[in-house]
Amino acid sequence: MRYIRYAFLAALGIILVSVSLANRQMVELKLMPDALAELLGFNFSASLPLFLVVLGGVVAGLIIGFLWEWLREHKHRRDATVKQGEVRKLEREVKRLKKKQNEGQDDVLALLDEAS
Repeated sequence: MRYIRYAFLAALGIILVSVSLANRQMVELKLMPDALAELLGFNFSASLPLFLVVLGGVVAGLIIGFLWEWLREHKHRRDATVKQGEVRKLEREVKRLKKKQNEGQDDVLALLDEAS
């Protein structure tokens, strides 16, 4: 399975490099359309290679997606933390009750009771 993963990553790397080499021409990115920029009086623009724009868009989409899922799953993580606290509390209570039940018994019988 490890070799399949390495082969997939190598193929992906080769594809990304070939796409990047094929799309080296410069493109101009503008913050706003020209009409709106004239109305407001400013427009930020930058010239970048096309492959940076495409790969940057993919990376930005991945980051936004991961962040969105992390925020969406906050409720489930909070519930798991609460349940974990309840489990610890109940385990402590069970230990306390077993200790109380085994008071005055022989040590061997107390160990056998705990095992069952």
